[in-house]
Amino acid sequence: MSTPHPPPNPEPFFTPDPDAAAGSRIADFARWAARHQGAEGIQDPTDYPALYRWSVTDLEGFWAALWEYFAIDAATPYEQVLAEETMPGARWFPGATLNYAHHALRNLQPDAPAITALDETGSGYEITGRQLRERVASVAATLRELGVGHGDRVVGYLPNTPHAIIAFLATVSLGAVWSVCGQDYAPKAAADRFAQIRPTVLITADGYLFNATTHDRRAASLELADALPTLKATILVDHVGLGWPEARHARPTVPWEDAAARTEHLAFAPVPFDHPLWIVFSSGTTGPPKGIVHGHGGVLLEHLKILGLHTDLGHGDRLLWYTTTHWMMWNLVVSTLLTGATTCTYDGSPAPLARPDILWELAARHKVTVFGTSPQYLLAMAKLGIEPSLHDLSAIRVIGSTGSALPASAHPWVRDHVGARIQLASTSGGTDVVSAFAGSAPTTPVWAGELSAPNLGVALAAYDATGTPVLDQVGELVVTRPMPSMPLYFWNDPDGSGYRDAYFGAYPGVWRHGDWITLTSHGSMIVHGRSDATLNRNGVRLGSADIHDVVERLPEITEALVIGAEEPDGGYWMPLFVVLADGVGLDDSLRDRIRDAIRVGASPRHVPDEILAVPGLPHTKTGKKLEVPVKRLLQGDRAEQVLNPAAVDNPDLIAYFARLGAERNRRSAHHT
Repeated sequence: MSTPHPPPNPEPFFTPDPDAAAGSRIADFARWAARHQGAEGIQDPTDYPALYRWSVTDLEGFWAALWEYFAIDAATPYEQVLAEETMPGARWFPGATLNYAHHALRNLQPDAPAITALDETGSGYEITGRQLRERVASVAATLRELGVGHGDRVVGYLPNTPHAIIAFLATVSLGAVWSVCGQDYAPKAAADRFAQIRPTVLITADGYLFNATTHDRRAASLELADALPTLKATILVDHVGLGWPEARHARPTVPWEDAAARTEHLAFAPVPFDHPLWIVFSSGTTGPPKGIVHGHGGVLLEHLKILGLHTDLGHGDRLLWYTTTHWMMWNLVVSTLLTGATTCTYDGSPAPLARPDILWELAARHKVTVFGTSPQYLLAMAKLGIEPSLHDLSAIRVIGSTGSALPASAHPWVRDHVGARIQLASTSGGTDVVSAFAGSAPTTPVWAGELSAPNLGVALAAYDATGTPVLDQVGELVVTRPMPSMPLYFWNDPDGSGYRDAYFGAYPGVWRHGDWITLTSHGSMIVHGRSDATLNRNGVRLGSADIHDVVERLPEITEALVIGAEEPDGGYWMPLFVVLADGVGLDDSLRDRIRDAIRVGASPRHVPDEILAVPGLPHTKTGKKLEVPVKRLLQGDRAEQVLNPAAVDNPDLIAYFARLGAERNRRSAHHT
C-alpha cells in the first residue's frame, strides 16, 4: 500500500494536564490494580504504557481487576476468568450469571437526568433515573404480555431517541435479545436484517426529523411489519406527532403511551455471561447483512472499560455523540448509563442548513463534557467557517472522533476554534467488537493525525503479508489475544465457518480486522483506511450491496459499483460507477433518477458523491466484482500492486481504472 511512514518521534500535539491525569479514573484504577491485583510494572498510575503492558500480558488479572473495580453484581459467581483462550472460542467468566440492564440502571441518581433527548430544532426534554426505571419496567411487562420470553428477539425501527434506549433495556431485562435499525433504511433493507432473526415484537416510530423535514415512516413501518411473519405484535411510537391511523393490522398493535405508562415492578432475569444481548449487523458489502451476536457480560466489561476508564465518565458527566441507531456508536451511547453519567440522544441532521452549529449550541446549553463526532463533521465545520467557541464550551474536556481516520489538520482547528485544553481523542474500532481497538485516555498524549495508543486489554499488532509484526510500517490490524466483546457467533452460522472466515481466515488463531495501520515507535497508531470494501461515510458503515441492488434494477443500468476512498486531506470520496445499457447516455436527468432510487430504496446516506459512466466493471473469473482492487486503484496504487491481471475477466478494465486513479491523484496534488 502506498502510504507514507510517520515521521520519527514527532512531538505530541497535546499533553494531558498532570493533575487531571492523576485524578482520572484510569489512574485510580492503576493504583487499585497495583495494590489489590498485584499488577506488575505499574509504579506511576499515569504511566499508560506500563498499565497497557500489564493489561495484555496478564489478561486474566486485568479483566478480574476490572470486574472487581467496577463491582460487577453477579447472581452467581464466575468459576475462572478465562477458561479457554483459543480464538475463536474463548470462554470468559464461565459460571457467572448477570444482566446488562441491571448494571445500566443501578448507578443512576433517581432525580438527576439519565437521558437528555435533543433534536435539531434545539428543543429537548429529560428523563430522570427514576423515570427511566419506571418506563423500562412498564415496557418489559408489556413485552412479556405480548409473548416475549427468554432468548426471543425484539427489533426496533427507530430514530435515536429515548424510546430506543427504553425498549432495549426492557428487552434485555427479560433475557430477550435486541436489534435496531434506523428509519432512513428502506423497509426492504430493514427486513433483510430483521427477517433473519425471526423477531417476536417490532417497535417502530411514525417518523424522524432530518434537515428541517419530518420524514413520515408510518407506511414504511407497516410494510416492514408485513415483511416479518414471526411478529406477534407491533408497538407504535408517536414520535413526530403524525399519529397512527385507525387501520386494520394483521397482528395486534400497542401504542407506546400505553406500553410505557404502566406501574410495574422492575426485575432482571439473570443470564449466563455469554447470553446474547443484541444482534448488530454487518454492512452487507458482499451479500446479505450478517447478524453479529454479542453477550451480556462481554459488552458490560468492555463498555465499562472504554467509557469508565478511557473516557473517564461518571456521575455529573454528559455525553453527546452524534449517531444513528444502526451504527455501533449507538450501542456505546446507551452504555454511558453504566457509568452513572447522562447520555444525550439526538434526532436530526448533524448540521442542518438553518442551524449548522446546532450540536455545539446544544453542547453548551447542556454542559456536555464528552462530545463525539466524526472527522467529516469537524472538516465540514472548518469549511463552513463555523466558530464553535462562540458558545460556552468550557464544560467539554474530550472530543471523540471515530468512523474514519482523523487528519492532522483537525487538531489545530479544534484547538483554535473550540478550546485549547480539549483533548481530541481519535478512536478506531468496529461493529464486530462494539468497541475500540485503539484511542486515547486521560493519561495519554495526542499526536496530530494519530491515535494515542492501543486500548487496555487489546493485544494489538500490525502484520505484514507474512504474518510478522512490524513497527513504523504499514500492516494489517490484528488482535492476537481474545477480547470479551468479540462476537459470540454469527446468526444463522451453525458451524461457525462464516465467523472463522470473517476474522481468522488470513492468520489462524489471530483476529484480522480489515484496516491498514501503522504502529509507531512512540506507541501511537495511524489508520490508513479499510483493507476491505466496506463503505464508511461520516462515521456510518454502509453496504455497497444495498446500493447495487437498487441501481441495477433501473432499465438504463446494466451494472453498478460503488466504492469509498479515504483521501489524504481526511475527506471521503464515494463515487458510483455505472455501466449503461446500449443507446443510453448519462445525463443530469438519469443521475437524478439514480439518486432518487437510492434515496428511496436504500437511504439518503447511501447517495453517492458522484455518478460516473464507465465502459465496464472488472470481475474475478467467477464473476465477483473487484471492489477492493478498484478502490486501491482510485487511491493511487499501481495496477501491478493490486492484483494479477490473469485473474481478471477483462484486464483492460484494470488499466482503465488505474488511469482514472492516476488522473485523480494528479488533480488532487495540483490542487494541494
